[in-house]
Amino acid sequence: MKNHLFLFLSVLAFTANTFTQWQPDLRLTNNPFHSYVSYNNARNVASFGDDVHVVWWDTRDGNAEIFYKRSTDNGTYWGADTRLTNDSVESYYATITVSGTNVHVAWQNYHFGNNYEIYYKRSTDRGVTWEADKRLTNNSSISYSASIAAEGTVISVLWRDNRDGNEEIYYKRSSDGGINFGADTRLTNAAGSSEDPAIAATGTVLHLAWSDARNGDIEIYYKQSTDQGITWGSDIRITNNPGGSYKPSISVSGSLVALAWYDTRDANDEIYFKRSTNGGAVWQPDTRLTNNTASSKWPSVSVSGFVVNVVWQDSRDGNTEIYNKRSLDGGIGFGADIRLTNSAFNSELPSAAVSGTFVHIVWQDQRDGNLEVYYKKDSTGNIVGMINFDPVSPNAFSLSQNYPNPFNPSTNIEFAHPKTGFVNLIIYDMLGKVVTTLINKELQPGTYSVDWNGSNNPSGVYFYKLESGEYSEVKKMVLVK
Repeated sequence: MKNHLFLFLSVLAFTANTFTQWQPDLRLTNNPFHSYVSYNNARNVASFGDDVHVVWWDTRDGNAEIFYKRSTDNGTYWGADTRLTNDSVESYYATITVSGTNVHVAWQNYHFGNNYEIYYKRSTDRGVTWEADKRLTNNSSISYSASIAAEGTVISVLWRDNRDGNEEIYYKRSSDGGINFGADTRLTNAAGSSEDPAIAATGTVLHLAWSDARNGDIEIYYKQSTDQGITWGSDIRITNNPGGSYKPSISVSGSLVALAWYDTRDANDEIYFKRSTNGGAVWQPDTRLTNNTASSKWPSVSVSGFVVNVVWQDSRDGNTEIYNKRSLDGGIGFGADIRLTNSAFNSELPSAAVSGTFVHIVWQDQRDGNLEVYYKKDSTGNIVGMINFDPVSPNAFSLSQNYPNPFNPSTNIEFAHPKTGFVNLIIYDMLGKVVTTLINKELQPGTYSVDWNGSNNPSGVYFYKLESGEYSEVKKMVLVK
């Protein structure tokens, strides 16, 4: 089985490097003023089903405002720019996330006195219309560098705040889809500066990463909540080296947590990667993804199933260009670097999102004389199917909650199979009718990942059932179109 798995992954790796289908660059903004994307894990792009949502800020109206644009066909055609803010003062550094038909945006606003505050806005109809701004913070110090995640009706917003005399990470949550938000929660409490929070959510678990100077140099730290942000576990130090570790980006799919950052341990800036295969409980060693004498910075990581995509900016070509690297086995191995941009001017600050088989990236680009927002997609960048990503025999059967959930149109299901035997994995509708059989065969021991595409099925509640011998387990999932 191990030899078969190695052969299968080798074929996938060849496919990944040979048949990537990155489309030409597409310019999303076109005005004589600068258009900027955010500089942290904010993710200026989010996708769900065929919808792709992009936010940025620009100064076309005399001051900085937040703008939004969407595509409903996986990035082929785009609607008009939508101005989300309308203030006499400046709005910066937007971050976006999506859950079904609900789109959520947070940003920092220089509105009251000489400090920044965090604001929030949502659309409940896939970005067609937008509700009023909500002010999330209210203190005399600076609140900035927001990151946002949504899982169902739970909306999580984190930011960097100096109300305590030094920089700390704060958190706020809504349990009703963004209608109301609870009180601020301070998540860090250390003598050093805590900066640049990045958050990812799956099921009831929230994963947080940030840069922290409590040990003298800058290191990456991690903590999680297993009850959708009500309580939080202890801080975990992720990096430990004499160089600085900066700007983490985090993504999660099922029990796989992927983390990328840039690091100066090698005397210049390089991109590093780390993963956990058990939901953040144990972390594997650091993996260095770049190796050149130029600067590699500002990574964005996105994971779906066991396909990991990392994009970053890199100056190996004399000017700054966008690069991509991909793993098809959950971050065990990565393919070669792929250069995504090629212009005489700088391409900077990429962010990535995946949905179905598509990988979407946006960045800011100077090729037009001023900064503009650009977009690019790979229609086959997220390979779907079934894979045994860990052939070591697990201790017991288990069936994980699908991810994402709700989903449109594709979702991923993981299960553990401890002994050789016949396995059925079947999808049912609400009436108990068989929709499709995903697996009906003998499997070797291992931990498996399988994808289901519900594009030919109506919206609604579905059930998936795993059976093997005397073991049987059922879980619920929701398809939203």
